Amino acid sequence: MAQSEELTIRALRPGDEADWRRMWRAYLEFYKTTRPEEVYATAFERMLSGRPGEFRGLVAEVDGRPVGLAHYLFHRTGWEIAETCYLQDLYAEPEMRGRGVGRALIEAVYEAADAHGAVTVYWLTQDFNAAARRLYDRIGALTPFIKYARV
Repeated sequence: MAQSEELTIRALRPGDEADWRRMWRAYLEFYKTTRPEEVYATAFERMLSGRPGEFRGLVAEVDGRPVGLAHYLFHRTGWEIAETCYLQDLYAEPEMRGRGVGRALIEAVYEAADAHGAVTVYWLTQDFNAAARRLYDRIGALTPFIKYARV
C-alpha cells in the first residue's frame, strides 16, 4: 500500500451489492465458473442477515473504494466444543494484489473467529493458485488433507 492510501476492512453493508457482485463475479471467473442470478441475490441476502450459521462478508476498501472481499462461516465440528471458521472466498482486485489486501482480509477473519471463540480458521485453494499460495504460506499452515467431492 502506498503511504497515501488507506486500507480499511469492514463488514459487508446493503449498499455494497453492486461492488460485491462485480468482485465476486471476477473471483468466480478466475475459477472458470459462473452462478445463476438467484445465487448472487441469495448469497448477498444471507451474508447481511446476521442469522447464526449464515455466511458473513467483509469488504476491503482503499481510500473508500471497494477492492476486495472475504466470505466466512462459523460451524460446528465433531472434534471440538467450540465452533470453527471456514474462509470460503477471498478476492483482491488484480492491481491490489501483493499490497496487503488479502492479508488484511484474512487477519480480519482471524479477529472475527477469535471474537466468536472459534478454535481455528481454515480454507481451501486450488493447487495452481500460486500467487494466493505465496500469501497463504506466510499466514497459514499447509495441511496434509486432500479434498474429495461426490461425483
